[in-house]
Amino acid sequence: MKIRHILLSLLLAMTAVTQAQVVTFTDNHYSNSSYAVAEQEEEASSPYQSWLEGVSERLNLLLTDKLLNTSHAAIMVYDLTTNKTVYTYNERQRQRPASVMKLVTSITALDLLGGDYNYNTSICYRGTLDGDTLRGDLYCVGGFDPTITVEDVTDMAREIRRHGIARIDGMIVSDLSMKDTLLYGEGWCWDDDNDKLTPLLVDKKDQFVSTLMREMRAQGIDLSVTLAKGRLPHGCTEICRYRSTIDKVLRRMMKNSDNLYAESMFYQIAKNSAPQSARASDASGAMKRLVTRLGLDPTLYTFADGSGLSLYDYVNAELIVRLLRHAYDNKEIYDHLYPVLPIAGVDGTLEKRMKTGICHGNVHAKTGTVRGVSTLGGYCQASNGHTLCFAILNQGIVNASDGRGFQDRVCEAICR
Repeated sequence: MKIRHILLSLLLAMTAVTQAQVVTFTDNHYSNSSYAVAEQEEEASSPYQSWLEGVSERLNLLLTDKLLNTSHAAIMVYDLTTNKTVYTYNERQRQRPASVMKLVTSITALDLLGGDYNYNTSICYRGTLDGDTLRGDLYCVGGFDPTITVEDVTDMAREIRRHGIARIDGMIVSDLSMKDTLLYGEGWCWDDDNDKLTPLLVDKKDQFVSTLMREMRAQGIDLSVTLAKGRLPHGCTEICRYRSTIDKVLRRMMKNSDNLYAESMFYQIAKNSAPQSARASDASGAMKRLVTRLGLDPTLYTFADGSGLSLYDYVNAELIVRLLRHAYDNKEIYDHLYPVLPIAGVDGTLEKRMKTGICHGNVHAKTGTVRGVSTLGGYCQASNGHTLCFAILNQGIVNASDGRGFQDRVCEAICR
C-alpha cells in the first residue's frame, strides 16, 4: 500500500512539472498552459501595465541592434489614450528632422491659419478699357500656390477674354511681394536640384507670366506689352482669383513629401506674421511661439525652412511627439492632418513599407530622408486598443534603408 501511495505521489509531481513546463508563446502572450490563465487574469486586471512592460522589453532589445554601434537614434512613444509616456530614448537630443520637419510646418500652419485657409492668386488691371483694348497694366499677384497648372492658367486667360479684353497695350506686372526675394532656403545644399521659391508658379516652375501670355494669345488676345515687377497699387480691378484649399496643398506635401509644397506653406505661416514680404525668420518665429505655448524651450530648436532640406534644421523626438499630441487634442488640426499622413503599406512614402503584419494600414506617419538621416513620426493603434504617437530619429547612417528598417521594427514593437 505504501509503495502505491509513493508511486501515485511521484506521478502527480511529474504531472505538475510537465504542466509548468508546457508554456508556448504567441506574440509574447502565454497560451496552452496553466500560466495562460494567470496571464489573462493579470491582463484583465491591469492590461496597460502588462502591455507597457512588453513594449519596453521589445524596444530595449531593439536598442542592441548593431546599427546603433555606428549611428545615433532617438525614440519617444506616447499613449494618447491614457496621456502617459510609454517609452523614451535620447528624446531630448538635437537631431536633424529631414522631412519630418513637415510635421512641424503643417501643425503650425493648421494651428495658426486654420483648416479653412485658402491660397490666393489673382489677376487684376489698372487703366481704362477703350472698347476691347486695355490701355493700362495687367497685374499677376502671386500667392505662392504650388498647385497651379497650365490648365488653371488657361482658365485665367479665358476669364481675361470674357472680361471684354481683346488687346493689352501696357505692361504685364509680376507682383512677387508676398515673400522675400530668396529663391532657395537657408542651409540648402548647393548641388541639390531644388525648385525655386517664387510666389508665381505654374506646374511648380517659375514660368507663370510666359505661360499666361501664351494662353492669352491662344484666346485671341493681342499683346503689345512690356514685362515688369512691382506691387499691386490701390484702385485696381480684379478680373479673377484662383483659390486652393490648405487641404489640397497638405495632401501632396505629406503623402508625397513634396518640398516645394512644404515651403509654400512655410511662407503662408510667415505671411500671417508679416503681410509685407514674408521672410523665413517670420515663419520660424511663429513656430517658436507655438513651441512656447506647448511648454517647451524654443531656444533648443532651429527651424530654417519648412521642408527639412536645410542643414540647419534641428529638433528632437520630444518636440515631434509634443506637436503630434497637440494635433490630436485639437480636432481642427487633427481632422486635416491625419487623413494626409502616409499609411503603412498603402500609400504615399510608406506605400512600400510595412506591407504585412500588425503595422500594415495601422501606422499613419511622416517619413524623412536626407543623406545620413532617416526619420519617422506619426500615429498608430496598439494591440490594447490605445492610440499612440511616436517619433523615431536615426542619424549618421550610411544607408537610408537601415534607418527605415529600424523604424519599421520599432513600429512593430509598439503596435504589438
